Amino acid sequence: MRKGIKGQAGATRQHLITRHLITRHLTRQHLATMALLLGTAALPAAAAAREAVDLILHDGQVLTVDAAFSTRSAVAVRAGRIVATGGEDLLEKYSAAQVIDLKGRTLMPGFIDTHVHPIPIGPSDVNPLVAHSIVEIQDMVRKKAAELGPGKWITGYGWQEAALAEKRNLTRADLDAAAPDNPVLLVRAGAHSATANSLALKIAGVTRDTPDPKGGLIEHDAMGEPGGVIRERQDIVARFIPPPTWAEMKAPMIRTLKGFLALGITSFHDASGRIDDEPAGAGGIAPATPGAEVASGDMTFARARALYAEMGADLPRVTMYISYPGAERLKAFPHHTGYGDDRVRLGAIGENLVDGGFTGPTAWLLVDYKGQPGFRGKGRYTDAELQDMVDNANRLGWQLGLHCIGDAAIVQTINAYARSLETIPDPAHPGDANGPGDRRWFTDHFTIMPPDATMATMAKDHIWIAQQPNFLYNLENRYVALLDDWRLAHNNPVGTPVHKFGLFMAFGSDNLPVGPLVGLYAAITRKGPSGIVHGPEEAVTRPEAIRAYTANGAFLSREEHDKGTIEAGKLADMIVLPFDPLTAAPETFLNSHVDMTFVGGRLVYSNS
Repeated sequence: MRKGIKGQAGATRQHLITRHLITRHLTRQHLATMALLLGTAALPAAAAAREAVDLILHDGQVLTVDAAFSTRSAVAVRAGRIVATGGEDLLEKYSAAQVIDLKGRTLMPGFIDTHVHPIPIGPSDVNPLVAHSIVEIQDMVRKKAAELGPGKWITGYGWQEAALAEKRNLTRADLDAAAPDNPVLLVRAGAHSATANSLALKIAGVTRDTPDPKGGLIEHDAMGEPGGVIRERQDIVARFIPPPTWAEMKAPMIRTLKGFLALGITSFHDASGRIDDEPAGAGGIAPATPGAEVASGDMTFARARALYAEMGADLPRVTMYISYPGAERLKAFPHHTGYGDDRVRLGAIGENLVDGGFTGPTAWLLVDYKGQPGFRGKGRYTDAELQDMVDNANRLGWQLGLHCIGDAAIVQTINAYARSLETIPDPAHPGDANGPGDRRWFTDHFTIMPPDATMATMAKDHIWIAQQPNFLYNLENRYVALLDDWRLAHNNPVGTPVHKFGLFMAFGSDNLPVGPLVGLYAAITRKGPSGIVHGPEEAVTRPEAIRAYTANGAFLSREEHDKGTIEAGKLADMIVLPFDPLTAAPETFLNSHVDMTFVGGRLVYSNS
């Protein structure tokens, strides 16, 4: 090598450096050092300064969930968006103040839950969601009664008989024993039924002679007295509960939303949205007293915008359903689906209930419930009423996302959708390449698979599905008790709608439970807690399930160009898993957790 160099008498110093680089495979550091020693200021292009970014994550398995479901090992982020994905060579191209070594863990897009209800724990609430027995719930209620004093309402959400040691529904007698001097109403997980104690029933005027409310059912005990459980229409009791104020519920709501981040949810569709507190004459309801709050402590669209303006960087992004307020109020509201920004935006009109659910149970079926001759559940609307709601929303440019769980409810909903899509031009997106087929309407839940003809109509009219595969896991005992063999095997279907009919599907949870890992487990295994596989043909592959919980959720809200995948230019909404979701044992999904959550490139949750 020395002879070669000496023989190049006319070579420039730069040429000598380049020869050394090629021959000895010198690193940039070697090159820079040699350049200084030889006194040259001109360096090759390879040694130019690295481009500055804010964050680099590397040495991991990066599931981009792009069209090819490609895998990378590193990601660079700047100003909240992804700059580049690639291999470890990104460290040579970019420099960042924050560099995170993933140490082989999985980085993937954040989950997008297309149907969830943020349910904060307020001052009058207990939390039966975490209870393992009725005795434990009674203890919670007893302590809350002591805290609040006699006469004060005690409320709460989330009990479910399958999780309780006694394996039965909560009753009026159970609550009477814990708090005889306080009215109590505890809503079952899923919110399709609730249990009231004697004092609450007395306040509501519910007796053995009270007729079932429209769309609901009052259960009775062996003596003919109300047993405490009210299916679907617990509002006949709840309307007597003094609502908390937003001032009381704001902090609990923030805690609830931050809890979503710990589950890897970077965006969600709030299925509880309303416009009641908009200005009167602009879609809102005039308060009974000037200056008073119109709505309860729920997060309305107006409150969400104010909350996110204050601290949106620390919260998951939200698309808000709007409960249909009636034709006149909806027409007066100046906005429609898509209004907002990447933090808070308007979604579909929904989830107005076309039928009930299996936690009632009052889901509307085409056949009798197993063991209940003549009982098929109940629909909420006449055909004319449903058509009027759909048509009014359509004319005003709204997306539709109505709740329909039973196959009879799905048939009624799809018929109404199809008639409206065929007769009313799309005022919101007149220039869409797909014309009326790109309105992105969907059915919420789609629990019992309808006849093939209905699914063929959905395929023709591009009607989609917001599915909750976790229902199969959480409600297995209900389905086994209530459904015939065919409907049990095809409950909460994914495989047939997607593979046979080509229907578009996005995943969510509807709080049963909120954690997406349970939904992924159910979608790929079709197993309930019993370990029994229900309808293996309804399972999907792991990449399909992951896409349905990420990219497809973004598409549902017309945000596919902004989020849902890890690609250059998109928002850096990402999560880190301590396992490989493509190869890990299925039970890992039930037993694992999320390590880190990023929203806009900002670390908003760490399980360190």
